Amino acid sequence: SGIQAQGVRVNVKGEPKARDYTAIKALLEASPLADTVKARSLAIVEKIAIAESQIHGCPQEHVHFHEVGGIDALVDIVGTALGIAYLKIEQVVASHIPLGSGFVTCQHGTLPLPAPATVSILKDIPVYGTGLEHELVTPTGAAIVATLAHAFGPVPAMNIEKVGYGAGQTDIPPRPNLLRVMLGKPRPPAAALAREQIKVVEANDDDMNPELFGYIMERLFDDGALDVFWIPVQMKKNRPGTLIQVLCPAPVETAVVQRLLSESTSLGVRTCDAQRHLLKREPAEIETSFGRVTVKRIYQLDGSTRLVPEYEACRQIALERNLPLRTVYDVILKAT
Repeated sequence: SGIQAQGVRVNVKGEPKARDYTAIKALLEASPLADTVKARSLAIVEKIAIAESQIHGCPQEHVHFHEVGGIDALVDIVGTALGIAYLKIEQVVASHIPLGSGFVTCQHGTLPLPAPATVSILKDIPVYGTGLEHELVTPTGAAIVATLAHAFGPVPAMNIEKVGYGAGQTDIPPRPNLLRVMLGKPRPPAAALAREQIKVVEANDDDMNPELFGYIMERLFDDGALDVFWIPVQMKKNRPGTLIQVLCPAPVETAVVQRLLSESTSLGVRTCDAQRHLLKREPAEIETSFGRVTVKRIYQLDGSTRLVPEYEACRQIALERNLPLRTVYDVILKAT
């Protein structure tokens, strides 16, 4: 299908066509492979042996692997275990497994696809039918993915570093007969959003002395308001007015209501419940040309962080050094 891929052909002469589980286990245990490679290889072979013993009703130790016992299947199994070790793979995530249909001729005669051993090995693993009359997953392939995969589903959050394609021997239109492996590093988990209940307190005002607004805002923050807004609105008889909106925690709702009714000229106040979702943040200190300065560390949804200068810290530096406030911000931002 126009995609360049690696193909591996295993050529062996004089190799027995069938081995039982005991012989394969002894062969692997006596090999010079690293212990981790042996363990993975044995786990894959054992998964096949368990499935075959259940299907054919014979002891696991005496299961004859026939085609699976061929050296090419052992190359598949051991080669995969070696690849996992060589690439230092810490976690494997596989897609849902595509299954074909039809029949296949093997040592036991004509069997339905997916092969009985394949179906048995893939228990509790998400699969889907493709409608293609081909063996898309062999017992060996099923055992490899069932043993190695930690999860099945979409591509996890990761930074892809390398991609490899392995080629099959048969063309299977309309899809390429390829196995694709993506290697990468997991991205940090998304930062947990904090959620809290707050109160929204509102009042309309169209006849208040503008000089009072600044004072009222200061007193509202003293009362525990989270934020205060002056929103221009057109009120009845088309008079320009101000919508006073205050966000506050529930415990200070009464204090905020009393402040608006006593300090503003509004005759009524509305309140309602609301939820707000917050990015996690925490205070931090960084080294700058002004010395150590307090900033705010904010955790983004993708797990990354950003540092934001604190207004009060910048204001104090600007006053002490007789500098424009924006200059102080620029210097601190460059140091983050």
